[in-house]
Amino acid sequence: MELIRGLYNLRPCHRGCVATIGNFDGVHLGHQAVLGQLAEQADELGLPLVVITFEPYPQEFFAPAGESPPRLTRFREKLQALRRYGVDRVLSLRFDRPLSQMSAEAFIQQLLVDGLDVRYLVVGDDFHFGHQRQGDIAMLRAAGEQHGFQVVEMHTFEVDGERVSSTRVREALSTGELNRAAQLLGRSYRMSGRVVHGDQRGRTIGFPTANIHLHRRVTPLRGVYAVEMFGLSADVELPAKGVANIGDRPTVDGTRCQLEVHLFDFDREIYGEYVQVEFIARLRDEQRFESFADLKAQIDRDAAEARALFAKLADSGDGAAA
Repeated sequence: MELIRGLYNLRPCHRGCVATIGNFDGVHLGHQAVLGQLAEQADELGLPLVVITFEPYPQEFFAPAGESPPRLTRFREKLQALRRYGVDRVLSLRFDRPLSQMSAEAFIQQLLVDGLDVRYLVVGDDFHFGHQRQGDIAMLRAAGEQHGFQVVEMHTFEVDGERVSSTRVREALSTGELNRAAQLLGRSYRMSGRVVHGDQRGRTIGFPTANIHLHRRVTPLRGVYAVEMFGLSADVELPAKGVANIGDRPTVDGTRCQLEVHLFDFDREIYGEYVQVEFIARLRDEQRFESFADLKAQIDRDAAEARALFAKLADSGDGAAA
């Protein structure tokens, strides 16, 4: 899969494609339906499938500092997901003031016509674009008739009568509804990152942790979870099970949100490894403790609860704990 950063990096070889436009945060079942429809057209027309996305997201650009919605996926995670669904190219447009002020007409001409020569375009039923959201489906269809490309409106995708959206996935994660989030995503929720050196406090109380920087402005999850870790070296039995805290670490006056994972029955160095952490069940909220002794006692209880959960899942034959 090819990543193209910015309109200025488009080349003549990039002209002629089927495309869709959006943030694709989470690459949930609704997104997957769009990509499936596009893949069929790409095969039929013999053209590459292109996803046009924005970095940062428009919501992040316009939101006051610290008030943007949490991302479900980092940019790297999103690219990994899109690759799995047959996307040939991703065009990432930097969403800045010039782009936010580009007229809808200019967006169509410069991007869809001159830049990509789109032949088939799929967008969501609530899609708007251009300065002050002037552009809509009707404008796209009129442009398509003029320039020779077809515009298809992808209607709402539902699961059990509920609209699938990134917002709903965030809500499910924030309330600990991990199973519901997995239903909307089509997979269990994961976060990924590289294991880095921490402050070693966990070792002093018998709970060494793998520390993973999240590289996000806001995280959709907070609290303590039973987790499984994937992506470790081939000599490690997978998945490695454990308990994780995601938050600011108030007991040690932490100032940055990060993910800390204590793996059960695990004793080896994994610094520098790029891992994926799958969240199996929420155990409790993050909280501040008066002493490290109190913290250790609670982690003991968390670990015991997580172990019991994994044992129960294994007895029931649930694949999440296999």
